[in-house]
Amino acid sequence: MFKNTRLSAMLAAVLFSVTAAGALVSAPAFADAPAAPATEAAAPVDAAAPAADAAAPAVDAAAADAAPASDVAVGEKEEVHNPYGVEAMWEEGDFVTKSTFIILSIMSMGSWYILITKLIDQAKIMKQSKEAQAKFWKSSSIAAGSATLKEGSPFRFIAETGTKATQHHDGALLEQIDLSTWVTMSIQRAVDKVQSRLQDGLSFLATVGSTSPFIGLFGTVWGIYNALTAIGMSGNASIDKVAGPVGEALIMTAFGLFVAVPAVLGYNWLVRRNKTAMEDVRSFSADVHSVLISGAMSTSEAGRAAGAKKIG
Repeated sequence: MFKNTRLSAMLAAVLFSVTAAGALVSAPAFADAPAAPATEAAAPVDAAAPAADAAAPAVDAAAADAAPASDVAVGEKEEVHNPYGVEAMWEEGDFVTKSTFIILSIMSMGSWYILITKLIDQAKIMKQSKEAQAKFWKSSSIAAGSATLKEGSPFRFIAETGTKATQHHDGALLEQIDLSTWVTMSIQRAVDKVQSRLQDGLSFLATVGSTSPFIGLFGTVWGIYNALTAIGMSGNASIDKVAGPVGEALIMTAFGLFVAVPAVLGYNWLVRRNKTAMEDVRSFSADVHSVLISGAMSTSEAGRAAGAKKIG
């Protein structure tokens, strides 16, 4: 029923997730450049006058050489490696940490892929609904109206299903079912298929939104456990021993929330848009049902009238 650009949506989801994960990498830390070494102490006051006079030019020259270096050092920052960011976590993390990070990355890419593809599907249905209102109802028959709609349109699928239901009602078993009931059942099944297709992937978004915070919390607990292990093995609780594992724990918490929030918001947004799209689909199916039933009844009445004339 739908023709989706799945590959482009997948590439967009992967690109967005990779870009967002890169944004989590902490900015390089900067440290003030070390100040220029202090000049040597001045000569003792009680030194001889000739020695003082001889040392004065040397001190002035040293001060002149040190002045430019001091001016350059003031206000400058020295770039240093950040040992507590995502890159350091990946390089120094163990198997559990890396596995948790990979699982969250896969869940994030899957969420964005589903979100993009579902938005494309909904946009197509809303566009096709306008086309159906503009072209379909101006046709002379249901079959002619179906031909004006694009291939893969859910509205064309519903119209063709209803037409086939009226044409294939003959039969030993189907004749026992009222024509109106049979057409209603056929069109309702078509509507249910359209709705089922629109809801594909929403359960994955709900699962990601409800489980990713706990997966991130697991990574947090594991990072704190590594911090406590480092304290026990080293015998001290200095910042250099616990900063790395605690940094991993906080990154896992942030990453879990980063995956969960878009999934929950996307799920609620898609459900609301699905309701709007399905209202158009159900309205169209009800109108098609009414036209098919009235046409079938008119045909049957004309047939009975023709038979009565022949008998008379």
